[in-house]
Order: sequence, then C-alpha cells, then structure tokens
Amino acid sequence: MNWKRLFAKPVAEQGTRAEPAPPKLTEELRARIQASFDESSRDEEHFPSTIDPRIYHVKLIREHLGDLRGKRVLDVGCGKGRFARILHEREPEAELWGLDISPEMLRFVPEGIHTRAGSMTELPFEDGFFDGAYATESLEHAVEIDRAVGEICRVVKRGGKIAIIDKNAEHWGRFETPEWERWFSRKELERLLSKHCRTVSSRYISYWEDVEPDGLFLAWLAAK
Repeated sequence: MNWKRLFAKPVAEQGTRAEPAPPKLTEELRARIQASFDESSRDEEHFPSTIDPRIYHVKLIREHLGDLRGKRVLDVGCGKGRFARILHEREPEAELWGLDISPEMLRFVPEGIHTRAGSMTELPFEDGFFDGAYATESLEHAVEIDRAVGEICRVVKRGGKIAIIDKNAEHWGRFETPEWERWFSRKELERLLSKHCRTVSSRYISYWEDVEPDGLFLAWLAAK
C-alpha cells in the first residue's frame, strides 16, 4: 500500500471522482503493476517493512482467525510482510505464507515466513491448502476482483476463516490512485464472498480501536 498517498492531503477540493470501470488484467497490465511495486520496494518511508502492532487491523485478523497453533495461514498481497511479521512473532506455532506479485517486495519478508510470488487471480496453491487467509489493503490491486476472491476462498479449506480489510467505495476520490485500483462497497464483497463461504459479515473499522471509524475502511469476515 502507498503510505504517502494514504496520509497525503485529500483531493476532496477537486471534487469527488466517479469510480471508473475496472480494467481487464492483461499481461501488459500485470507487468506494469508488478513493476510499480518492484520500484516501490525501494521506498521504505512510504512502503515500510513494519507496522505498529497495536493497530486494530492486527487485532481483528487474529480474533477472526482464532487459535493458529499448528495452522497454515496465507497473507494475500503481503508486500514486505509487515502483517505476517507480527503474526509470526505472536503466533510462533503457525505456518505463515506470504504471496505477492512483486519478488522485490518479498525480499524484505523476514525469515521463518514462506513466500511465493504470484497473482491474486491465480494463486499458486492447491485447493484447501490453508486453514485461513487474510488480505489487508491488497485486494484493491487485484483488478479482476471476483476472480481474486474466488481464488482466496479456493485455497482455504472448508471451515477455514477469511478476513479482507480494504477501502470503502463510498469514499472513492479521497486519494489519487493508479488506474487499476478499485475500492469496494460492503454489499459487493459480501456478495462475492457469499458465493464460496457459509457465513459473511462486514463492519466499518479504524486503524485504532479507540478511534471512531470515519467510513474509509471496511472489514469483511467470512467462514468457508
């Protein structure tokens, strides 16, 4: 995720932009997305390797996935592994995997966490390989969102848990975004997850548990 963009001055004074129709994930676009994140891997200031372990995203993921001892968990679009790093420290008996389109980002993932380069729309894992999976502000870069959600659900075994945290489409236009990025409505991802999962819920969240959500971030929690 682009931290510079997240904390930059909003562009609301320019007027809220209408969300564009999503492009197709062509090989050319996939290569451009990878190149963009490969280049961003050199920017530690705005694409950090670590994140404050106190943020609510971490607590929510751990609470939803439950006891991870002896479990195999996938961080989808892990970047430099900032969330996987925290889970690895706090859940040492779990087997953690990080998937990202950028091999350069994966070079920063700490030892002890398995990594695999690949696309969210074609996850290089067999059916039901994981006990749980999460995607934190990464699904927005998948382009073909329905395929990516289907792939995440496919690689999680029956009874496993899935958590997706991303931005709310109702706030589209608050920040400059690359042409491929998409944000989501509550109902859109609930519908896509419901195709594969027996229970799905969503809620507004903030980075900090004691800060009232302003509607920018949503969390979708599912059980397959």
